[in-house]
Parts: sequence; structure tokens; C-alpha cells
Amino acid sequence: MPQDDWDPRSEAVLDDQIASYDEMRRGCPVAHSEYLHWSLFRHEDVVRALHDHRTFSNAASSHPSVPNGMDPPQHTLYRRVIEPYFSAQRMHAFEPVCRNIAVSLVDDLPAEGEIELMASFAEEFALQAQSAFLGWPAQLNEPLRRWTRKNHAATLARDRKAMEEVAFEFDGYIRALLAQRRADRDGTPTDITACLLRERVADRLLNDEEIISILRNWTVGELSTMSASVGILAHYLAARPALQEQLRGQPSLLPAAIDEILRIHAPLIANRRITTSEVDVGGRRLAAGERVTLMWASANRDEAVFGDPDEFRLDRDPSKNLLYGAGIHVCPGAPLARMELRVILEELLRGGRRLELVPGKAPVNAVYPASGFAALPLRITS
Repeated sequence: MPQDDWDPRSEAVLDDQIASYDEMRRGCPVAHSEYLHWSLFRHEDVVRALHDHRTFSNAASSHPSVPNGMDPPQHTLYRRVIEPYFSAQRMHAFEPVCRNIAVSLVDDLPAEGEIELMASFAEEFALQAQSAFLGWPAQLNEPLRRWTRKNHAATLARDRKAMEEVAFEFDGYIRALLAQRRADRDGTPTDITACLLRERVADRLLNDEEIISILRNWTVGELSTMSASVGILAHYLAARPALQEQLRGQPSLLPAAIDEILRIHAPLIANRRITTSEVDVGGRRLAAGERVTLMWASANRDEAVFGDPDEFRLDRDPSKNLLYGAGIHVCPGAPLARMELRVILEELLRGGRRLELVPGKAPVNAVYPASGFAALPLRITS
């Protein structure tokens, strides 16, 4: 057993994850810990793992994970099923729905005064947008909010029993939705959840366990990273009034600006792989069967690729940004996430409303596996 190089759950690390990962990248870029096993902090090493799926397998979960926890050729079959759900045509059709949600939430903000952005705005946007995209009822929003928090707590504690209970709870929500779709004999539902019931792989219909796994992966990824992204973006702009004004006047810059801000402060901390054979990474020898954590939040700040990681630049090579991953497992939902973030910022910056930090009230950082902020006090002025 390798000697531990760090403790990802220490108070010092959780107090400021981004700064801690910067320190690890500079001092121990391939590090072992009891909690995360082997962690890769450098851009070069993470990219290598992303493109060498034969050595760094995605089959790292103890439970079926469709298609995130699969390798080719199985992974390829399921990717063909899910990728059309994030097509340009679907994004175009969903954008007005997403914008209505954004407009409603922005209109509910006070014209002047202090708010806590995460619970009242960022989390609510993530929940409403995801439910609308999947065709889920609004009544499910609050249970999903509680479920997301329980899932984070169980993952941080690595409480296997709690993690299984949380997964079972989510499965119950989805089984009920699937039963409702099947019982609708007055018509053929066309929402995404219903459409998955009619999808085929290897000449058969997807079974319920596969559909539940697909929807769980989309929900875990979407709710956590979307709310974290909204908070990170709002905080970054509130701290930089000049950039906020520039983007208000030039909304065409928003897509590049969003990707760059989220490169600087990652909304998703890490992802897992497992080695299939012995491999040398950064001078450390990893045996076959070792669990590996790819640290997005560090790789996207690697000085060897980006220079000063905190420098905001709109002219960076987008192919270097690992915000949505790379290789065969690049995030299929990237078009949806990019559209939703563009829309929510367009509405948030529209008109005379301005975001400011609240003197004397620092944000509360989220802790692993979450990123961004657990609480974000901001002041709105006009």
C-alpha cells in the first residue's frame, strides 16, 4: 500500500479546495490518499488518462453506470442512444422554455438589497431547468434538492450504506415516473423520460435499470454542476464590476467568458478511472486495478498550459479547456449546460441590475464532492 501524500478531507483542503489542489499540482502532481486513492493534478496526466481509455478504464463504479461507467464497445452503443438528446435541434427547441424559467427567477429577485444566491436562485434554476428538460413535475424539485444534499454528504463521508440508501431513494422517484409514462394511454408522451422508454440498444428496449442509471447520471451531474456554475459565475462578476459591465454591453462574449471563468474555478472537482494494467504516471508506478481520480479543478489551472491560472483571457485555445472533459467520454450534455448558463447570465445581466459583493459577509465554500459555494451573499443594486 503506497504511503499517503495528502488528506483530501482535511479541514485545510476543504476550506479552499482550489488553492489546495494548486499546491498539490506544484508539489506532488501524482498523489496517493486513502480517500481518493491516486489523484492526477497535472493537465498533461489528466489528458493522457482521458485519451487512453484502454489503460484508464471508466468501469470504476461498483454499481452499473450508463454510459459513464462503461468502456467501448459497450460505451459506444449507449452513447449513440443518448447523444441525440443534446442535439442542436433539441437545444433550439428547449431554449425558450429555459429562458422563461430564467426570466421568472430573475424577476423574483429584489430590485435592491441583499440576497443569498445559492438556495434562492442558483439551486432553483438548476432544479427547474432540469425538471423541464426531462419532463418531470415541479413537485419533484424539493425532494431532488434534499436528495442532492444527502448524496453529497454520503459521498464525502464515504458512507456506503448511506450512498446505497440515497441511490435507492432516487430509483424510487424514477420508477414512479416511468410507471406514470407507461400508464398514459390517452396519448404518447414526448418528453425525454418517456422517449427513453422507447429507445433500443442491441436490438432490444432499454430496461428500467438502464434508464434509471442514465437519468441518475444526468441528474447528479446537472443539478450539482449547474447550481455551482451559476454561483461561481455570479460571484466572479460581482467581484469584477468592469467585466460585468463589459459582458452586459457585449453579450456575444458570454460563451467564451463562461468557459474561462469555469476554467479558473471548476464547478466539477473530479472524475474517476481504474487502471487495467501497470502504468507509470509522473514517475509513480500504479499497479493494475488502482483507482484514479482525475482532478479537473487542478488540471484546468495548470501553469504549464495556461500560464497564470487566475488570469482571465477570452483568447485561450478552447481545446485545452477540460471543463467538459475530452476524448470518448467528453460530456454529452455540454450543449445543454452551455445554453442554460448563457441564458441565465443573459437574463441576470439584462437591464440595470448589478451584482455586488457584501462587505463583511464572505461566501461559504462548498466541500467535496461539490464545488463553488454553499452560501453566497450578494447585493443587488440598480
